[in-house]
Amino acid sequence: MKYIVKIFVITYLIFGITNSFAENKVVYIDMNKILNESKVGAFVEKELTKLHETKLDNFKKTEENLKKKEIDLISKRNILERNEFDTKVKLLNEDAQNYQAERRKWFDEIAVKRNTARAEVLKSLDPIITNYFEKNQISLMLYKRNIAIGNKELDITDAIIDELNIKLPSIKLN
Repeated sequence: MKYIVKIFVITYLIFGITNSFAENKVVYIDMNKILNESKVGAFVEKELTKLHETKLDNFKKTEENLKKKEIDLISKRNILERNEFDTKVKLLNEDAQNYQAERRKWFDEIAVKRNTARAEVLKSLDPIITNYFEKNQISLMLYKRNIAIGNKELDITDAIIDELNIKLPSIKLN
């Protein structure tokens, strides 16, 4: 009798779980593609890249200026008095340290701007995904980076990108 009960329980669990999974609709989404290929994502990347390149040009000019000062100082090494030379070396080192600090600060600022913009895009993406879930009666969404192989029909990334392009074509960067 115990064996018959165990067989019924195991059979019920196997077939019951299979049926419950068959009724659920599971999809996956590629967030990197959304952040890079949507209009707003491409706009953010383009603006940040433009801003970054402009600042990098300024940094290159400053770096060239510091190198010229260093070469000039080295050429005057034997002409200047020891104290005067040491003071100029100290000033040059301070300028170089200020340049490095400013450069580090800029890279941190651009990273914060990028993260803030992405967070804003993701925040506006949440209601779009929720609406899509309700319309299409989806039970579970997975991220593409967590899936080894998946059916392309379950990928809803392009549909979400289309909705995002309509509702949020661009954002303002601070």
